[in-house]
Amino acid sequence: MKHIQNIGLGLFLTGLAIFISLIFLGKYEVSSQLFDEIVTNKGVKSELFINDLKANVVGKKFSNPFTFSSKITSALKTANETHKQNNEWNKVIWSKPHSFAYEIAKSAGSGPIKENKGLFWWLTFGLGIIGALLFIIPQVITLGSAGIKNNGIFHNAATNRGWIGWFAFIFLVGFYILLYFRPDYIVNWVYLVDPISESLSGNPASQWFLYGFLYCVVMTVMAVRMYIKYRHNKYQVLRTTSVLFFQIVFAFLIPEILVRFEKPWYDFKNAFPLDYDFFFKWNLDELIASGGFGLFILIWGIILTLVIVPVMVYFFGKRWYCSWVCGCGGLAETLGDPYRQLSDKSVKTWKLERWLVHGVLVFALVMTSFTLYAYFSGADAVLGIKTQTIQDIYGFLIGSIFAGVIGTGFYPIFGNRVWCRFGCPLAAYMGIVQRFKSRFRITTNGGQCISCGNCSTYCEQGIDVRAYAQKGENIVRASCVGCGICSAVCPRGVLKLENGPEKGRINPTDILLGNDVNLMDLVNQK
Repeated sequence: MKHIQNIGLGLFLTGLAIFISLIFLGKYEVSSQLFDEIVTNKGVKSELFINDLKANVVGKKFSNPFTFSSKITSALKTANETHKQNNEWNKVIWSKPHSFAYEIAKSAGSGPIKENKGLFWWLTFGLGIIGALLFIIPQVITLGSAGIKNNGIFHNAATNRGWIGWFAFIFLVGFYILLYFRPDYIVNWVYLVDPISESLSGNPASQWFLYGFLYCVVMTVMAVRMYIKYRHNKYQVLRTTSVLFFQIVFAFLIPEILVRFEKPWYDFKNAFPLDYDFFFKWNLDELIASGGFGLFILIWGIILTLVIVPVMVYFFGKRWYCSWVCGCGGLAETLGDPYRQLSDKSVKTWKLERWLVHGVLVFALVMTSFTLYAYFSGADAVLGIKTQTIQDIYGFLIGSIFAGVIGTGFYPIFGNRVWCRFGCPLAAYMGIVQRFKSRFRITTNGGQCISCGNCSTYCEQGIDVRAYAQKGENIVRASCVGCGICSAVCPRGVLKLENGPEKGRINPTDILLGNDVNLMDLVNQK
């Protein structure tokens, strides 16, 4: 079995190496006809920019994306400095030069990768998938009897911030930086999934389609690992199946198929304020212009946030979304499962968590209030603050850096729920409901607890579960996503996830104070 796993690891690393090397391959050449089409479609009017590109890009051949992109972005920045105060200034283009360069590069690219997409797909995605499965599947035999095995997890370079963990961290962070801020460098990656995109939506792939496809592939492969590791726990098997279904069907397939039928791209499970741009002007205009179907999406989005989310949290806790439906949670529970023990459990981190996650929620609500006021009033600023500015700041800091680069890239260093724990505004919203008005709790049996610490070690949300278990107290925490791993790894069956009468929920603060008073009474009596 070890031999098969080594072969799998070799195939995976080979596929990964080829995938990374594709960035440096390919050729780019912009013809006069192609350039004129792009300029016309984008509504570019700057003669300075057009002449600059004609002199430095059109008709010339480039052997790598870095030089090609630098010529385009340099021309854009020069034009920006000259024209941004004029009516000709196009903010959409000038403020995102690398996105515009990506569109040109995607059309102008050539070479073996674009001409042999299927072959290179197998050399990258194919080898990666096959290698990962060969590495994972033999564990079915080696795991042996029932029970969840975490043997040697703190002696493994991949799961204890060793060199493999740091390599994974660098790769993930690098990937998200390229995806969000340098899409023109990863055109060759996007070519690989063009045939899949065309079969679903009828359109060539974008960098976001690449991300969605890669997201689903990673979740599927790592779900196999979850099925193997937790194969004796029905709750974990069902939960893994659920997040996989909602990600592949609702977040990936349905939105792409909607585009094929000329409907708005929409993920029906993505609720505001996680879907922070739902009330942005461009989205509202697109939905309204789409007629009845767009109006349905608008009404569904509002009902989902204001009615369905709090009602479901009341009956089932935030776990119904965070651990069964959400794509962010799905990636954290599959790709991030090997890193859950790295979550910091200190009180200091808990305090930071509460300030950050609720701060992001307030930021999202303030931004949306400004946005809706501007939309209905026609003003472009509120209290002297431009609505577009606050949207851009939120999109950059929260939507890109926090949710993407940090939220996923930091899995191997800070644990698998960095975004869910510290940044997700929807998690904060549901957490408030769960903490004060929900039937969900984790019950404990203190008399059976042997203080092994497994529950606290593997809590991805940084909750010191053992502290509650030792006292036999119900666990009612806003941050708990009800993943059930604490219960799964408990050797004594001390912990149980329940949805019961609200009166059965115990306020941990009150109980802690009560225990202290009772203990002092006993001491005084003696």
